[in-house]
Amino acid sequence: METLMAFTVGGLFSAAIYMMLRRSIVKLVIGLVLLSNAANLLLFTQAGLLRGAPPLVPKGATQPTGVVADPLAQALILTAIVIGFGVLAFAVVLIHRAYEVVKADDMDQMKDTDT
Repeated sequence: METLMAFTVGGLFSAAIYMMLRRSIVKLVIGLVLLSNAANLLLFTQAGLLRGAPPLVPKGATQPTGVVADPLAQALILTAIVIGFGVLAFAVVLIHRAYEVVKADDMDQMKDTDT
């Protein structure tokens, strides 16, 4: 299963880089979303793909019993999802404003507006 996830992460990273190298600014944002999802999936895969109980400590015990899920990876992924959504929202607003000013979504045409 980890091999399949590794190929999936690699495919997402390569698709993200390909989309970010396109001239259209909309494809740049799509590449940014793919890159964020690939990083989240990489963290998820590296934490280990095993089913475990929630990491709760029973009353009177000093540690959880049995196999438990890794809470650190889950916290990192949730934080990365929130940050990725914030970056995406900022990028969409910035691109919308740039399109209103330049009237084009081509990066080369946007570069020609520099003074």
